[in-house]
Amino acid sequence: MSISPSNASSTSAPGLPKPLAIAGQVFFYGAFIAFIGYFSSNPRYEHLAPDKALLKISLAHFGDRECRKRSPEELAKLPRNMRNPMDCPRGRSPIRLEVDLNGVPLVQHTLKPTGLSGDGISTMYRRVELPAGEHKLAVRMNDNEREPGFKYVKEEVVNLKPGQVLVVDYNPDHGGLFFR
Repeated sequence: MSISPSNASSTSAPGLPKPLAIAGQVFFYGAFIAFIGYFSSNPRYEHLAPDKALLKISLAHFGDRECRKRSPEELAKLPRNMRNPMDCPRGRSPIRLEVDLNGVPLVQHTLKPTGLSGDGISTMYRRVELPAGEHKLAVRMNDNEREPGFKYVKEEVVNLKPGQVLVVDYNPDHGGLFFR
């Protein structure tokens, strides 16, 4: 069986002529590049207003365990291999945090421990925009709700420049609360 040239399929794709297809691609790629180029620099992003500074409070800390000392009677009732003089439940204490700026309360928060049994770490992250200049910053934290008052206190006069970021953090290796 022979195939005549009129029955053979054409190898060129039907549709737009080749120069018109290339011009269309150039137009659409150019429009896409212009779109990306414009939005890469506009609208102008401003991290902070020119007269503002930023206070970041970033804490991650395990609250104390609320242990109690067992009485001699309680110890006598326990099997010999379980006579630990301290009774420490699995859960941890919530952390109470207060931050004052120039004598005015800025943050008053109780950080609950994470985890199904309440035995995980308590975390907090908060950003607060402040006017640049000199401020009296006071941070108080207590990691054991049975103890009254605050276990960790840090007060300092800070001079914040416009655009400056001041971080309040807790690290027991750095003496507790610190500003950086």
